[in-house]
Amino acid sequence: MIGKEALMESLYFRHACKIFDEKKIPKEDLEFVLEVGRLSPSSFGMEHWRFVVVQDAKLKIAMRPFCWDQKQITTCSDLIVIVSKTDKVVAQEYSNAMFMRRGLTVEHFENYITRYTNFTYQLSSIKEWSLKQCYLAAANMMSYGAMVGIDSCPIEGFEKEPLEELLGIGHDEDIALLVPFGYRINPQTPKFRLSFEEIVEYR
Repeated sequence: MIGKEALMESLYFRHACKIFDEKKIPKEDLEFVLEVGRLSPSSFGMEHWRFVVVQDAKLKIAMRPFCWDQKQITTCSDLIVIVSKTDKVVAQEYSNAMFMRRGLTVEHFENYITRYTNFTYQLSSIKEWSLKQCYLAAANMMSYGAMVGIDSCPIEGFEKEPLEELLGIGHDEDIALLVPFGYRINPQTPKFRLSFEEIVEYR
């Protein structure tokens, strides 16, 4: 298991990197980050995400104007676009397959489907629910990336429709967020957080 001290050190190492150098992430480290994302938790185990890894320099340049001209887009080693499978996760064929792979009895399978259907029916927004799951994967990818010395920066500032058109994202999906990964070129800025006592309440 990972020592608490090493884990805490990586959390202090992680910050929102605003500009990266030209160093490329080794293939095995990039795949480690992606595997962390794949193994992340999600509501009902629906795995609401897929990851589009943008490495092509010309495509990054084309994307940058739709991302508020942020330097991270073109200076990072790998730009991971986290896509929410918004409509698919409530499609019967998809949800049935995700439950059936667990080897459930017919009774348990039917109970799961009933509970899942009732849950999704009462949601005010399937899209918002699905997008939230993508942030779980993103947080894990950034935190575990920091453990192997990889910097990152979560980006929500982008023009959704033109960016999705550029990347060929279908109408049944949504870009949740972008996460550039690479290596910092500037010293890390100070980390500011509220104190433990300000945010933790025991009852």
